[in-house]
Amino acid sequence: MDYTAYIASLPKILASASTVLRDRDGRILLVEPNYRDGWTLPGGTVESDAGETPREAARRETLEEIGLDVEPGALLAVDWTRSDLRPPITLHLYDGGVLSDEQLGAIRLQEEELLSWRLVARDELYELLPGRFGDRLNAALEALAAGAGPVELVDGRPVGSGAAKAPGLRG
Repeated sequence: MDYTAYIASLPKILASASTVLRDRDGRILLVEPNYRDGWTLPGGTVESDAGETPREAARRETLEEIGLDVEPGALLAVDWTRSDLRPPITLHLYDGGVLSDEQLGAIRLQEEELLSWRLVARDELYELLPGRFGDRLNAALEALAAGAGPVELVDGRPVGSGAAKAPGLRG
């Protein structure tokens, strides 16, 4: 088998990158997409076919979605997320820092994808981000607070903490 055929035969994964943005009170900026229920962080698909890296995707998606050009800081978490509805996704969460009042006032939503945005206190996250979505963000915030570097997650939970062992996790 030649190299091109070999590469084409390998399993595929999807990649996504998001930015964790906060205000001076520590609240987290969430966006409400119009293409599915629930809330999420600013971010989206890594355009890897075009050579984009996860860090570049986080910056591009944040600019596209909320109109702010924020240089991603430290990588906070990488989550390997499985589903029986799609190939696995690696999700990269970057520290976007603390937004000034001026930056918050300059937010402009990408109307093709987003309905609204809001700032959410950490103790309210699971109301808007249930299950592994909240687990992922919570783990990233813990890594940020500890200054411990990125945390490795599987299906939203730190490796070795009882993360799911098999696919079939719809979502």
